[in-house]
Amino acid sequence: MDAFMNWFFAFMTTILESVWNGISGLFGAIFSFFNFPVIFDQLNRFKSDFNALAWILCVLTILLTYAIFAAIIFLIVIVIRKYIRFRKTLVGNEDLLEEIADLHRDVVKLTAEKERIMALKLDPTGVTYEELRDLFEEEKKERGIVDTDEPMETGEKQVVENEGKRFYRLSAVDEKYKYYVPPEYDRSMSLEELCNDIRNYACSSSNLYYEVKTIRLMIAGLASTKLILLQGISGTGKTSLPYIMGKYFLNDSTIASVQPSWRDRTELFGYFNEFTKKFNETEVLKRIYEASYNDDINIIILDEMNIARVEYYFAEMLSILEMPNADEWKIELVPSSWDTDPAHLVDGKLQIPQNVWYIGTANNDDSTFAVSDKVYDRALVINLDSKGIPFEAPSTEAKNISYSYVESLYKKAIEDYPVSKENLDNITHLDLYVIEKFRVAFGNRIIKQLKIFVPVFVACGGTELEGIDYILATKVFRKFESLNFSLIRDEIRGLIAYMDTLFGKGNMKECTEYLLRLQKMMY
Repeated sequence: MDAFMNWFFAFMTTILESVWNGISGLFGAIFSFFNFPVIFDQLNRFKSDFNALAWILCVLTILLTYAIFAAIIFLIVIVIRKYIRFRKTLVGNEDLLEEIADLHRDVVKLTAEKERIMALKLDPTGVTYEELRDLFEEEKKERGIVDTDEPMETGEKQVVENEGKRFYRLSAVDEKYKYYVPPEYDRSMSLEELCNDIRNYACSSSNLYYEVKTIRLMIAGLASTKLILLQGISGTGKTSLPYIMGKYFLNDSTIASVQPSWRDRTELFGYFNEFTKKFNETEVLKRIYEASYNDDINIIILDEMNIARVEYYFAEMLSILEMPNADEWKIELVPSSWDTDPAHLVDGKLQIPQNVWYIGTANNDDSTFAVSDKVYDRALVINLDSKGIPFEAPSTEAKNISYSYVESLYKKAIEDYPVSKENLDNITHLDLYVIEKFRVAFGNRIIKQLKIFVPVFVACGGTELEGIDYILATKVFRKFESLNFSLIRDEIRGLIAYMDTLFGKGNMKECTEYLLRLQKMMY
C-alpha cells in the first residue's frame, strides 16, 4: 500500500506540474510578448549600427508583428461570439418548438371543449333539457306540488308564449299593440307654430335655449331627409335637441350610444345566435319595429355618431333611405321565416316605416372620425357652434302630433311655397360657374333636397333665400374642403361677388361667411 501511495503522489505531481507549466507558459508567453523593457534593451544594443533603411524595417517589423497578434485575438473573439450566438439560436428554436407544441395541445383541448358545449341542449354543465325536466318533476313530487288548470296571469302567459320565439322583444311589441287605441292627435298647428311651440317647450320645461332658426332647420331638414347630423363643439345641446323633441311629441326618443368598436349593422339591429337559436335584438330594432304599429313621430338618436365610421355600421340604412320607393325599404334580419316570428316580419325581412327619423350627433375632435361625403350628401347638417341665449318663454305643454299630420303639412308647404323659377335659374347659373372654376357640381340629390327643404323652411317662418343659402353652404361649398387650397383661394372672392350678382348683395350670408373662413384657413 505504501508503494501505491508513493506512485499516486508522483503521478499527480507530474500531472499538476504539467498543467501548471502549461498555464504559466501561456501567461509567460503573453507576458514575454508584451515585455517592452527587454524589447527596448535589445533595440539599444543594435541601434548604433542602424542606417535609415534599417530603422524603417525595424518599425515595420514591430507594427506588423503586433498587428498580426491583434488580428489573431480579434478572430478568436469573433469565433467565440458566433458560437455563443449559434447556441442561443438553437436554444431559442427549441423553446419555440416546445411552445408551439403546448399551443397545439391547448387548441386540441379547446376544440374538444367547444364540441362538448355545442352538444349540450340547455345547461353548459352537461345537463340536457330532458334531464333537467325530469329533475324538476322529481323536485315537484318531493315538495308535494301539483299542477292546476287555473289560468295564469297575463304577464306569465306572455312569458310562456314567447319562450319558444326567437324574437322575444318584437313578439312582446305584438302583444302590446293587440288592444292598442291611438291617442287623440292635435291637428290644429301650422309648421311655424310647431317650431315656436317646440322652442318654447324646450325653454319652459328643461331650460334649453335654441334659436328659432335651429328649430326651423330641424323641421325642414326632416322633410327632405330621414337623417339629420348635428355637429359642433361639446356642450351646445346637440343630444338635448332631439331628446326634448321626443318629450314634446309624447314619445321619448331612443338613444343609441355609438361605440368605437362598431363595424357593421349588427351593432344597430342585433344578430341571430346560432347556439341559442335566439335573435339578440337591440333597442333600435325594437323602436323601428314598434313604429310600424303607430302613427307617432319616432326619433332614434345616434349619439357620438362619428366615434366609429358611420359608413360602416350605417351603410345599409344609408342605401335603403335613398330608395325612391318606400315599399323597398326593407332589411333582412334572418334568411327564412318561422311560424312564431313577429307579425310584421315577413320572410325574415323588416319593413322600415316612414315615421322614424334618425338624428346623429357628431363632435369634431381628435377622438372621432371624419364624416365621409357619402354621409354628408344624404344627411342634412345642422351646425351648433354656440350655446343658446336664455330667453323668457310661456309655459308650454307637450302635444300628441301624428307623423301623417306633419307629413301633410310638408306636402302643403311644397305646394304653397315652391322655389321660384328665378332662383332656380340663378342656382343653375351658379352650378355652371362652380363647375368651371372649382370642378364641383351640385348633383341631382342636392337639387331634390333643396326643392323640399326650402318650401318647408319658408312655411316654418324663414325666407326662401335663407333656405337656399343654407343648403348651398352645407351641401355644395362644404365640398371645397377636399380641394387643393392653393388652386382655389384666388377664385373665392370672385365666387362671392358672383353670388351677390345673382341673389343680391349680402343675401347669401351663410355661404359668404363659410367661404371667407375657408379662405382665411388657406393663408
